Amino acid sequence: MTKGLSVQKRSYTHAWLLLYFLIYMPWFGWLNIYTPQRTNATEIYCGLDDMIPFMEIFVIPYFLWFAYIAFGFVFLFFSSRSEFIRMCTFLYTGMTICLIIYMIFPNYQTLRVDYTTLGRSNILTEAIRLLQTGDTPYNVFPSIHCLNSIGMNIALARDSWFKKHRWALAGVTVLTVLICLSTVFVKQHSILDGIGALILSVPLYLISYKVPWKKLFYKITKKECA
Repeated sequence: MTKGLSVQKRSYTHAWLLLYFLIYMPWFGWLNIYTPQRTNATEIYCGLDDMIPFMEIFVIPYFLWFAYIAFGFVFLFFSSRSEFIRMCTFLYTGMTICLIIYMIFPNYQTLRVDYTTLGRSNILTEAIRLLQTGDTPYNVFPSIHCLNSIGMNIALARDSWFKKHRWALAGVTVLTVLICLSTVFVKQHSILDGIGALILSVPLYLISYKVPWKKLFYKITKKECA
């Protein structure tokens, strides 16, 4: 078995990191109820949004996001404890920042398609309609959909198994791009939401992968014990 996929004699104490979702899910759910009631929400829009056509085929990569993120969590959980922790640092910090932004800068979009005038109906348009029935057009900037896709792609690209299997890395990279594009083609987000996620991913990458946290922690504890 390859090193990247070895699951023998491993410690899984990092499983406690999954408890973050017990905080995130209620918080995000509360914001989806609270934000529509606020009168100071800002519409996220730019002229480029009108130039992007509605393409229901992109609902496929949009929904694949859920499987992609779940796969990444499971794969890295068993593949590499250190990379799993770094991935969680990126995603959790990013999601927390997004929720804080939604609280202090409530926002929404009005780009969704009017299905009564669309002129076509199929299984894909119906899937989008059902998606948007249960998903409010609020709390869109930055896009967590895009941010988590970028973060997961970075994490998988660092894994030893994906480094050895370039075809797999190419596949998840293409999927990441398609997921980010899907957010604007199914009119779930403005292009500004994706740009915001891309910009936010830069400091998150530096924090998660470039800051020597172990050395800093060691220096701090050494000074305290001196």
